Amino acid sequence: MNWSDVGDALFGGVSQYGAILELVQNSVYAGAVLGLVGGLIGVFVMQRDMAFAVHGISELSFAGAAVALLIGVDVVTGSIVGSLIAAALIGLLGARARDRNSIIGVLMPFGLGVGILCLSLYNGRSVTRFSLLTGQIVSVQSEQLGWLVVIGVAVLVALLLIWRPLRFDSLDPQSAAARGVPTTAVSLAFMLLLGLIVAVAVHIIGALLVMALLVTPAAAAMRVASGPLSVPLLAATFGFVSAVGGVLLSVAGTLPVSPYITTISFAIYLACRLIGARRDRTTRAL
Repeated sequence: MNWSDVGDALFGGVSQYGAILELVQNSVYAGAVLGLVGGLIGVFVMQRDMAFAVHGISELSFAGAAVALLIGVDVVTGSIVGSLIAAALIGLLGARARDRNSIIGVLMPFGLGVGILCLSLYNGRSVTRFSLLTGQIVSVQSEQLGWLVVIGVAVLVALLLIWRPLRFDSLDPQSAAARGVPTTAVSLAFMLLLGLIVAVAVHIIGALLVMALLVTPAAAAMRVASGPLSVPLLAATFGFVSAVGGVLLSVAGTLPVSPYITTISFAIYLACRLIGARRDRTTRAL
């Protein structure tokens, strides 16, 4: 590979950018919804110390999608089923952090193994198999994209409805239980919502890279803000910019969307970390 090949991969579609963008405009909408919802739900993922759970759920979502692909049914349905099974198992059996990590550690290799087995047996296009791991939003059909958007909006509405008890349980579960908050039900509801949004993320950014939108934006926001309103707003903004920016940049070339999304997300986190470190040094100096 030479620099010309790299240039073609990154910018080979610039001359037809408008026409290509018109074809994938639904992808932009889906990415926008995922970025916003992923950023918001990522705040609770960080507060509940469940970043590892996101990766565990994504592996089962990948397995469900791969099984669906092999048997010829809708892959979105398969990924949702896999995500919900993983989320329910983690939510019901992993009340304590040690138990939760053990369950996730068991589920991850199992899900990845089942997914790889099904993809190995699948005789269809290799691009379809590859997209489940690394993401390729333009390969998702219009009807599937519609469902992904509907799921994202439904998760957003449900998340807003349980926002206050979920935030209380995330920050101080003992006090929340003492004040009568149904912590078990709230935790399970959160896990199921997380499972749904992970299933959406798998089809946009791939099973291996979901944390770029469900963890990194919230982690970045927490480096520069601490308020109950500022952190979620910043996290949603960072997720939106990463997802939509990644899709818009990927249209200009031939690479999958995931490298663009992960690069933008990481750049935002790095900038926030530097800003936070500089602010902390200034505060200590005063």
